Amino acid sequence: MIHNITYRTFVYGTEDEEKVIDAISYLFSNPLPEKTITEDHFGNDIVILSDKITKKRLNRDFIEFLNENLSSDDKEIIKNELSRRMDEKGNLFLRFDKQEALDENLKLTYSGDAIHVRIKIASYPVSKDNAIEVAHKIFNFL
Repeated sequence: MIHNITYRTFVYGTEDEEKVIDAISYLFSNPLPEKTITEDHFGNDIVILSDKITKKRLNRDFIEFLNENLSSDDKEIIKNELSRRMDEKGNLFLRFDKQEALDENLKLTYSGDAIHVRIKIASYPVSKDNAIEVAHKIFNFL
């Protein structure tokens, strides 16, 4: 039902990279993010941490984690915004607050300073409508 899950987050100069990895590890067990270093427009380093999770068990664990740990308000937001959060290729886009994750709270955010998660939903034929139908089966709150 899930092809893969990818995540990406930025570590700015004012943040501790280890703490950001701790925040990621709240969402994903034993994260091994790939590290890329780039610069902002002022020349300051920005570290990008990202990974692609393809193991079915880990993908199932993450979906179960969302089903169990999202607040009822966040579940309602996803339910109401599902069509806008899904693209034509079956990618579901979610953003989670980094600071809340560090405090072991799962909280959706609209901020760019977040852990960006893309869930590639398996549907055949590939379409937004088919992916939404599958999403209704895997998320217990839709």
